[in-house]
Amino acid sequence: MKTIVLGGGVIGVATAFYLRQQGCDVTVIEREPDVALSTSFGNAGVIAPGYVTPWAAPGMPAKILKYLFEPASPLIFRPTLDPAQWRWIARWLRECDLERFRVNKQRMQRIAYYSRECLHEFRGRHPFDYGRSQGYLQLFRSEYDVELAQPALAVLRDAGIAHREVSAAQCVEIEPGLRWARQTPLSGLYLPDDEAGDCARFTRELRAICERNGVQFRFDTRVSSLDVRGGTVRAVHVESERGSETLQADAVVVALGVDSAALLAPLGVKVPLYPVKGYSATLPVTDDEKAPHAALMDESLKTAITRFGNNLRVAGTAELGNRQTTLREQALQTLMKVLKDWFPHAANPTSAHFWVGRRPMTPDGAPLLGPSGVDNLWLNLGHGSTGWAMSMGSGRVVADLITQRTPEIDLEGLTLARYRK
Repeated sequence: MKTIVLGGGVIGVATAFYLRQQGCDVTVIEREPDVALSTSFGNAGVIAPGYVTPWAAPGMPAKILKYLFEPASPLIFRPTLDPAQWRWIARWLRECDLERFRVNKQRMQRIAYYSRECLHEFRGRHPFDYGRSQGYLQLFRSEYDVELAQPALAVLRDAGIAHREVSAAQCVEIEPGLRWARQTPLSGLYLPDDEAGDCARFTRELRAICERNGVQFRFDTRVSSLDVRGGTVRAVHVESERGSETLQADAVVVALGVDSAALLAPLGVKVPLYPVKGYSATLPVTDDEKAPHAALMDESLKTAITRFGNNLRVAGTAELGNRQTTLREQALQTLMKVLKDWFPHAANPTSAHFWVGRRPMTPDGAPLLGPSGVDNLWLNLGHGSTGWAMSMGSGRVVADLITQRTPEIDLEGLTLARYRK
């Protein structure tokens, strides 16, 4: 079966890997000159299925208002005249209900835990270094943060997920570099089974494995449209230095992140995606003793600090309302404040390399996997800020569906069908 995967981020490359494993002839189309150069490039790198959480959560609307005029804020809201923004926000507000939050979080955890199983199985067969670390520590600055975390903690307890609520002193035991912190945490939450790793580095290695197994990659190539006749996708129209081409396909997977919506809309396939921008800073470690050794999250400012070998990645901020990948000074200051508060001597701030990416977010947080409503056209998109954590499982699920295998997990609430009700 000739399959074309649109998108060379971690989601698309993982899908290509599993499709090839199941005997498909696979081509990946990517507009950049290599894989993982867009949203997959500069993310936090955290694989925390125990704490994947919808952005739509109880207390979040109030939190947005609280931080609207703060200089250091995890949330930046820029109202626009774009009707799509307000439709997305209206849906998002409905999902901030406690019961909806619990349902959405459980859906996200289902695919995230499955994805981690797939990653571990893959790693057993293809061991390579991608800056992996073990354990995930959340730091609470105030009682307000602890209060907002209670619904998520209840889900952890109900699901029997390994976690420990820890004191400030225990936070330092877990991460000794916090001894030099300028901020004292009120308390913390530790998830020992969660992990982190460099997503872009992993994706590049995965590309090499795919190529050795016969997957073709077409870089610097843009998708202009899909050829759909009789309710079935037949081909993909692309533009590259070769000119315009039509690539025939038996199946097409759309894994283009936020750009998926515009490609699918002319076909009548409506996906409720909106780009929520995220930022990161990457810095070389200058003092190993005073640096973290795994992954942490500042729960108040929703900013992660992750160790990748000799580098630190500080990532966070959710900016709604600007589709352009331009750096905003307010967001960068928040990242550096978090690093300065917790690990002031770990790295030189002047060495920071800043990045911004557009996270493809659905209102309820869960991705869109599987059928699009057009025959032989499949979706693997809408993973928001947790694409790395869900990538291998999502790729395997979609490959199973295309090759008419039964997925190993229940897909209820993870397909486009939930938005058609």
